[in-house]
Amino acid sequence: MLSVQCPTFRLYAQEVSQKKPNVILIMADDMGIGDLSAFNDGMSRTPHLDKLLETGVWFSQAYSASCVCTPARAALLTGRYPHRTGAVTLNMELYPTLNRIHLGIPTIADIFSENGYVTGLIGKWHTGDGPAYHPLKRGFQEFVGFKGYDVPSYFNFKLDVQGVYQQMEDQYLTDVLTAYALDFVQKYKQQPFFLNLAYFAPHRPLDAPQKTINYYLDKGYNSNIETIYAMIEVMDQGIGKLMNALDQLGIRESTIVFFVSDNGSDPLTGERFNIKIKGEKYTVYEGGIRVLFIVQWKDRLQASVRNEMVHFTDILPTLMEICHLDTPEQLPLDGRSMSGVLFGKEEETASIPRFWQWNRGTPYYSHNAAMREGEWKLVRPFVTRNLPESESIEKPVLYNLKEDPYETQDVSKSHPDIYNKMCVLLEEWSRQVELDRIRSARH
Repeated sequence: MLSVQCPTFRLYAQEVSQKKPNVILIMADDMGIGDLSAFNDGMSRTPHLDKLLETGVWFSQAYSASCVCTPARAALLTGRYPHRTGAVTLNMELYPTLNRIHLGIPTIADIFSENGYVTGLIGKWHTGDGPAYHPLKRGFQEFVGFKGYDVPSYFNFKLDVQGVYQQMEDQYLTDVLTAYALDFVQKYKQQPFFLNLAYFAPHRPLDAPQKTINYYLDKGYNSNIETIYAMIEVMDQGIGKLMNALDQLGIRESTIVFFVSDNGSDPLTGERFNIKIKGEKYTVYEGGIRVLFIVQWKDRLQASVRNEMVHFTDILPTLMEICHLDTPEQLPLDGRSMSGVLFGKEEETASIPRFWQWNRGTPYYSHNAAMREGEWKLVRPFVTRNLPESESIEKPVLYNLKEDPYETQDVSKSHPDIYNKMCVLLEEWSRQVELDRIRSARH
């Protein structure tokens, strides 16, 4: 048993009906769909996530809001496209003003907290550096975690515990985060809680216990893949412990569990199986933005596979509806509630258009942008994961994902009306979100 000195969490006295469900939002970092054992014919070992998949609602057409970390998380936390929040790029040290959610925008933690929930974030925080942008200032009452640059090694790292850094050595980061999560649900089992468990695995640096790596070493994988699968296995074991704890505490039936990954797999760690879809992290091709997305609510949601398109911006409005949360008047959201889909009903808004764009630094909307509506996807091609020097002159391409899920054939010439319409809509969206980004930055 891992020995971790967890903080004594403050017990917030809340006069809230226990009918309100708890919510645990678990996020992996740089985990591809193909990293799940259920999809890779047993190349990895993820029995607990496989069980979550089997017993929950799995969305086969689920999308992150971005192909990289910060903007993806900003959208999940706010229900808005990341450009509207101001969090549009990577590297909190190089681009501090482009890596944070503007202070005037409420987060999912703000909303849950204002509705009487205990709110906690355990793990990675990557949407704001500096005192005003600390998680404890963004709606989270409890925080144990880190920024990306706090983790030079999974065995030697710093943790921010309620605003005070502690050096951690000779303990494995993923196990430590699991231990804090177990402590959190134990402490707050009598109260409604919202917990964002943001694992770092399998993000670089690549580190895992050697005994777990050895299993994959014996299967003949290369050094990076064997370590990545070992990192995911340790995370899977932690998720299994958390699910068992919910059962033992008698709160599994009153807890909604989400599992998602922030974006696709990292190409810098080497190519690995990802259900043969095109692209990876940094790109708006399917491999960069289509992600694992599972929702389980024991005895309330029927296990199923849903093919409706859903998006990170849908998580907040969904929870607002399911948890009956009071929200600020005229709260602007880009997502829609997917509760109808979750409960097996028809969802009229499932085919609304979705948009993506990313480049390092200030946005260039001609670079690495996309739009999907129904079976059609328009892509402004990826150029570079480095800082672009100017606008891209690459011509947009059109794919039919129903007939060509691997994005191999440009059909713009055979469908000019659809192509031209989507080019206009993507351009209009780009102008709107950039104007909102500029306006928000002034406040």
